Amino acid sequence: MHTTIRDVAKRLHLSITTVSRALDNYDDVADSTRKLVVVTAKEMGYVPNRAARQLRRQRTDTIGYILPTDSAGTGFADPFFSEFIAGLSDEASAYHFDLLVSAAPPDSKIEKELYKRWVQGGKVDGFVINRVRLNDWRLRFLARQHIPHASYERSLSKLDFVGIEIDSFNGMLELIEHLVERGYKRIAYVSGAPNLKIDHDRLRGYQTGLKSAGIESDPALIVHGDMTSEGGYHAAELLFALSVPPTAIVCINDVTAIGAMHAAHERGIVVGRDIAITGFDGIEDAAHATPPLTTLDQPIYSIARQLANMTLNLALRKTLENKQIKIQPRLLIRSSTDEKRCSEPGKAKA
Repeated sequence: MHTTIRDVAKRLHLSITTVSRALDNYDDVADSTRKLVVVTAKEMGYVPNRAARQLRRQRTDTIGYILPTDSAGTGFADPFFSEFIAGLSDEASAYHFDLLVSAAPPDSKIEKELYKRWVQGGKVDGFVINRVRLNDWRLRFLARQHIPHASYERSLSKLDFVGIEIDSFNGMLELIEHLVERGYKRIAYVSGAPNLKIDHDRLRGYQTGLKSAGIESDPALIVHGDMTSEGGYHAAELLFALSVPPTAIVCINDVTAIGAMHAAHERGIVVGRDIAITGFDGIEDAAHATPPLTTLDQPIYSIARQLANMTLNLALRKTLENKQIKIQPRLLIRSSTDEKRCSEPGKAKA
């Protein structure tokens, strides 16, 4: 027979209310009583009625994450998102919360309907947001609805920011300095969508880094991608087709860089000798690329756990010690920029 909260209360000669509040970790129950109730409930095989607890608490014990992806759903195959979702899930589990995940193209009708349905239907207690846009409707919508949320990057909107920022600008400055020191001067950049905050910061860092090195920025060397390996491949093909191709390609993320490396391999261009290619993220695949990819490493899993923790604490109405965190990415120098034997532009194989 299923053990109920009434059975636990009867065993301990306590009221049902006391047992219930002890199991829900209310601070008006003495620690000794709470421990006794928890141990006894476990011994008796008591499993809480999740639906009843959620109704009583007026919570879903769930946080939400809607992955911004294209219509083909390729985002789920991106190692960045795999690591990110793992971090969100593990932190939610540590709080005995669930993680509800879906996907939708950015700024699409589908995405807007998903957020609206989850909020108005009370499906989640809060959200984690990433791939923040310069003027992000999601952040404005959640703020208006008073829904707890934490974001990975800050939009340009004047909103109360809770979340984590990567110092992409200074990270790119360090990366450009590394390439210039290696002798690379004709340096290209493969971007993401221009409305992304990370693209705004990384492009600015790239351009400022070139200027600091006395290198004039060439618009022909800035190619828009979509942060996928296929996008990186096609962007690199465009760059290789230039009358004076680049001697180095800086990519907005690792997946784009891996695609660019495939394009180089197909043309017989030796990465790390004929051309340098770099990424940003520090995904595990970058270390095992051929050759291993120089990248700006950010602790994706750890960041995701921190963002989930922020959202959970806001949902539980706890005070956050740090509402805003800024992280400096770490430059990992690997073989994709290790050697420089082509100091003059145009020497890479066509």
